[in-house]
Amino acid sequence: MKPLFITATDTDIGKTCVCAGLAHSLKKLDIDVGIMKPFACGVKQKTGFASNDLTILANAAMVDDDETIINPFFFPVPASPYTAAKNLGAKIDIAHVMECFRKLDKIHDIILVEGIGGVMTPILKDYAIIDLIKDLDANTIIVTSSKIGTVNHTVLTCNMCKNMNIPIKGLIINNFDSTGYPIPELERDLSVLTDLPVLCSLPHMKKFNLSKYSDLIQEKVDVSTLVS
Repeated sequence: MKPLFITATDTDIGKTCVCAGLAHSLKKLDIDVGIMKPFACGVKQKTGFASNDLTILANAAMVDDDETIINPFFFPVPASPYTAAKNLGAKIDIAHVMECFRKLDKIHDIILVEGIGGVMTPILKDYAIIDLIKDLDANTIIVTSSKIGTVNHTVLTCNMCKNMNIPIKGLIINNFDSTGYPIPELERDLSVLTDLPVLCSLPHMKKFNLSKYSDLIQEKVDVSTLVS
């Protein structure tokens, strides 16, 4: 199966929650799901995985793959991989990321890959998340929000992916609240403006609950179509 890359229109949109919910839903279909977050930045956890995102993803997919494979690069600063590496004097090796992916791909039916930030988040000077999606030959899901301004961000993201001939499975509107667009209106407009399906809209949760999140996704999306 082709990998499924979870990207977004911005940071803090909910990629990790969506990726975890999808992984858990696919596990219920008896699909052996592997997870990967090639780049993670932020505060290092005191125990377990360095990245809290990895903890959530690994628990959802119920995997015990080595941390150095599922997260080849962790930077303990809140920044893009490019900026973090520059500030810390670290070197990013894309070939190593691809090698880690191939190892995971050999032992799982499908790999769900979570990005960092949006599609143009820089990794190297001339290499962004969108280039990684292309190199992985992945299908993608774009996670967006309902806040004012999301239409512009979503259309730009979709157009960038289309220009790179990256297949988009659809959009997921995540973490909406009463201050943004009405959801029926937003679903209608994004579907028309991007010519892509809005797979589902997911409500805000004060505290992430994997089981509830997975159930919501399964109620709204035929997840088997995402891996075909």
